[in-house]
Amino acid sequence: MANEEELFDQENTEPEQPLSEEDASIAEQSAASEDEKKDDLAPSSSEDKGAALRVDGSEPDDGRAWYVIHCYSGYEKKVRYNLEQRIETMGMKDRIFDVVIPTQEEIEVREGKRRSIERHVFPGYVLVNMILTEETWFVVRNTPGVTGFVGMGNDPTPLRPEEVQHILKQMEAEAPHVKFTFREGERVRIVEGPFNDFHGHVAEIDVDRAKVVVMVNFFGRETPVELDFLQVEKA
Repeated sequence: MANEEELFDQENTEPEQPLSEEDASIAEQSAASEDEKKDDLAPSSSEDKGAALRVDGSEPDDGRAWYVIHCYSGYEKKVRYNLEQRIETMGMKDRIFDVVIPTQEEIEVREGKRRSIERHVFPGYVLVNMILTEETWFVVRNTPGVTGFVGMGNDPTPLRPEEVQHILKQMEAEAPHVKFTFREGERVRIVEGPFNDFHGHVAEIDVDRAKVVVMVNFFGRETPVELDFLQVEKA
């Protein structure tokens, strides 16, 4: 089974097509039809959220699934805004339920100070929970900033439930991810603890435990010191 990173590499390279008069007419008719019945069919926002973001990755049995759209890196929030506006104005709330940018809180150290940043887990990609039809495909695909669906041609590939579960659990993790970009042999400075302000070089990196071993000169002898990622910075 392909993991989500492999799936995200299958980006669609189809060229962006201008909106034809026929497509515009279809969109207008769809919006008018949906406006008449959305009051009866559209679930409340709280129901949308609960149904779309199930932690176990399962979906209600109405044909909805999670799809991946591609956009230019750095424009994810703009694309989400544009798509949410189109969902509202074109009466698609009962078929396009949620638009999610996979992010993760990350802690980094700069000049001895910790700061929290929001990192995009998959830069250039946005998740859409929807029932795939010709109309919903049209609305999403022609959103400004969207360059295509992940999948083959006009047949987008839905995410597997276990892939959705993994992504959502990453986003809901209580402990923030610690950013660490050092390499073995790189010179660093210890910024807290008994060896505060000591300099040394990275000897080992344990990503799973978020630990690093730094060799420092202590009383004229190279001494290994195990530290948290947040206790060191580039020298």
